Amino acid sequence: MRSQQDIDYNALVKEDRVHISLYTDSDIFADEMDKIFHRGWVYVGHQGEVPNSRDFRLKRIGLQPVIMVRDQHGKVQLLLNRCRHRGATVCQERQGNTRSFRCMYHGWTYQLNGELSGVPGADAYGDDFKREELGLVKVPRVATYRGFVFGSLSPAGITLEEHLGRAAAELDLFVGLSDADDVEVVSGIHKYNYQGNWKLAAENSMDGYHPAIVHASFAQALVDKIKNGPSPEQPRVDRDFASFRGIAKDLGNGHVMLDYKLRIYDSLNSDPLPEVRAVTPTGQAQIEELSRRFGEQRAANMLREGGTHTFIFPNLILIGIQMRVLQPLSANHTEVCLYPTLLKWLAPEVNTIRLRSHEAFFGSASFGGPDDSEIFERIQDGCAVALEPWQLLSRGLHRERHEDGIIIGDLADEVTQRGIWRQWKRVMLQGAGAAKTARKRTRNLVAGTGKRG
Repeated sequence: MRSQQDIDYNALVKEDRVHISLYTDSDIFADEMDKIFHRGWVYVGHQGEVPNSRDFRLKRIGLQPVIMVRDQHGKVQLLLNRCRHRGATVCQERQGNTRSFRCMYHGWTYQLNGELSGVPGADAYGDDFKREELGLVKVPRVATYRGFVFGSLSPAGITLEEHLGRAAAELDLFVGLSDADDVEVVSGIHKYNYQGNWKLAAENSMDGYHPAIVHASFAQALVDKIKNGPSPEQPRVDRDFASFRGIAKDLGNGHVMLDYKLRIYDSLNSDPLPEVRAVTPTGQAQIEELSRRFGEQRAANMLREGGTHTFIFPNLILIGIQMRVLQPLSANHTEVCLYPTLLKWLAPEVNTIRLRSHEAFFGSASFGGPDDSEIFERIQDGCAVALEPWQLLSRGLHRERHEDGIIIGDLADEVTQRGIWRQWKRVMLQGAGAAKTARKRTRNLVAGTGKRG
């Protein structure tokens, strides 16, 4: 592996294009894991995934295995999944409920807060054996926002509040202004892998240019349904899907969003959409607040089918009612997990339609997921072409506008992709001194002659 100092990210990320080596090079991938996924804030999971004491789920921060567990006192812990003795993982089940974690190699046992509680034959270690210093290693920094749990493997850095910035407001809308305990994440996980770089899924999730082409069959079915049946959108819909136009936004810090003006997800069945109603006073207050902000009809749509369409750098995507989590495995292999969410204070029939809407476009037999995965793998294959090795991101660059510190463009412009790459470059340049030295390795990559992993 070459030195990270040999990679000139200024040369590889331009304002309107990026070099294909950023999707394929194994050394760049290793540098990403260090600078982005290990030093910065990374989304790990939601407290609603471990609602009960002793519930756990296996997670990762970058490539490092993590246990997210609600301990016996009700506190959510992030523990690195590695025995302090000889290094075996202490938990293999992807989720469950347990009283402790026990290494199956030599039997070391840990409490749910990470403390070492049992060592077979501990006398053999001598009088200087310090059990209290050999608990499971905890993720150095853990912070939550409305139940979203973020972790950082670096003991120092900016706060989660600073990292989220303007994107925190989109997390508010995603959960319908709910507190952490009112969000349920117990409806299962839709998981898939693709042979391609993790950034392809990040870019695609905030791409307003492709749906009418890649997802043309779904778009046409949805438009036909709205045109042929009573709905608030019917007078505004035409055959080219143009009435669903919104705007693209760069919120800063790599967080970007597509701000749709109309709902775009639908169960596509004949069931009438249920009236949105709450079953608790707190829920009713939240419906009234959303209605005050957005109007009754849009507030109802947000609660039935999702309140935002946002990417939280580097690995969390909020679309519809799902939390979509990107897990890089290598430069050309990525795992994606989709977690549909319910709100405890919504009427049961509303939560049912939330799930039906999710399944229509994102389920395993749906319109959306298989389409996108196929495109990711075609792009990864295309990156083998070394002549003219650039991906263009220039759409709408000339017509971007700035409003209150936010960069805004047309829904189909590449404002969002440029926003992601702007933050990616800023983080990757930290401590690298990449702008100061001309590097032979980067020149070879730009020329298309360099080795790619």
